[in-house]
Amino acid sequence: MAFIPLQAVDFAHSPLITFVIGLIAVVALLVWLDLPAFIGLIIAGFTVGVVNTVFVADFGASDAGSQVATAFGENMAGIGIPILMAAVIGKSMLESGAAQRIVRSFQNVLGESNSDISLLGSSSFLAVPVFFDSVFYLMAPLARSMRARVGRDYTLFIVVVGAGAATTHVFVPPTPGPLAVAAELETDLGMTIAIGIATAIPAAIVAGLVYGRWINARLDIPLRDTMSTTTEELETVADKPTSSLPGMLESSAPIVLAVVLIASLTVVEGFQEVVPALGVIEPVAAFLGGKNVALTIAALAAAYTFMRHNNLSQSEWTDELTEALKSGGNIAAITAAGGAFGALLAASGIGDYLAGALQGIGIGLLVTAWLIAAIVRIAQGSATAAMLTAAGIMAPLTGQLEVHVAYLVMVIGAGANIFSWYNDSGFWLVKEIGGLTQGETLRTWTVLTTIISVSGLLTSLLLSTLFPLA
Repeated sequence: MAFIPLQAVDFAHSPLITFVIGLIAVVALLVWLDLPAFIGLIIAGFTVGVVNTVFVADFGASDAGSQVATAFGENMAGIGIPILMAAVIGKSMLESGAAQRIVRSFQNVLGESNSDISLLGSSSFLAVPVFFDSVFYLMAPLARSMRARVGRDYTLFIVVVGAGAATTHVFVPPTPGPLAVAAELETDLGMTIAIGIATAIPAAIVAGLVYGRWINARLDIPLRDTMSTTTEELETVADKPTSSLPGMLESSAPIVLAVVLIASLTVVEGFQEVVPALGVIEPVAAFLGGKNVALTIAALAAAYTFMRHNNLSQSEWTDELTEALKSGGNIAAITAAGGAFGALLAASGIGDYLAGALQGIGIGLLVTAWLIAAIVRIAQGSATAAMLTAAGIMAPLTGQLEVHVAYLVMVIGAGANIFSWYNDSGFWLVKEIGGLTQGETLRTWTVLTTIISVSGLLTSLLLSTLFPLA
């Protein structure tokens, strides 16, 4: 292995200084001082911004505050409406009994002892056409209802939901991340999907079922009040007879609507070249299939069921939805603040700096691509940014590969999924919607993303050795 000479690294202007200071700031504010997450993340972002004024060209003192606000606004633009609508969906499905009805259907088919498998499979399947966050919005209420139903194993349920969605998110097109990487590397989409499924299955089993069952035996996460729904309300619904719950079709309507609408856009965009006539409906699919509109429609369906099955008056119904939106607003603010902190770290140039340094390491292309994506992910938080950074660097080198380029897509996705922590908005989304503490999120979500990353790399190396397909 070739090492980068110490003198080749300019520590005086290294973005590593910004990264270390940002790391110290966020740990001090959130762990030692135990500030509210939103306040701590915003102050950490300001801190990184001030450091950037010293080390980043064209980054003035006035930019330290304004860029945090800009990054916060950009993140809120992406997740604000979906999280608010997810709050309505979650509260409505939980308190109307719709989530409980779906859970009981799972158990009737697979049995109560296989509840984790039913959640893992559902989460993995739903994540194929959409981003991870949309799947977690829809599956978290089912995990909470499953816990209320069986009275145990919430740690396991939240891990399998996260593992199913996360593995598909980074390995299987047409999920947007691997789809973008496959396009950047100009590889065959069909082969990428096939290899993606082969890579995702063992990663999901190891991270979801194996690790989930292991940590579940050692960490008992209780149900907590979150998304404006109390534990008592969940348990009351769990005790209702099935005959008093909404029907299966009505119960699953919010999930089906959201997935079908979002998937319609993916299908139209993916097959338009093969079927040009689809271009006629693309504007409609683009409108209805956008996650803002799709989740709003799903929220209306869930809210209608909530009003109908809880015998609420118009004013009571409005008040309940307002409470859900208040809870969702807090979650959206924390999630966007985490994204802003990561964006300010990215503005320091840490991603390009680390990626450039890693190009000097003399190891195989697949492992190099994984390392680049992994270190960029840890440094700046965004899995998508890490994937695109690694893909851009590796694209000119694909001619040197002795295996199919689809394997390069897999290792980049695996690397970009590693060690989700404070600078990743997904970390805060899982924590807040799942009702976890920071420590519980680190022991579940952070560890499972790392397991997916490492197992994805190992699976890709094994498959590429056995079936190079070059």
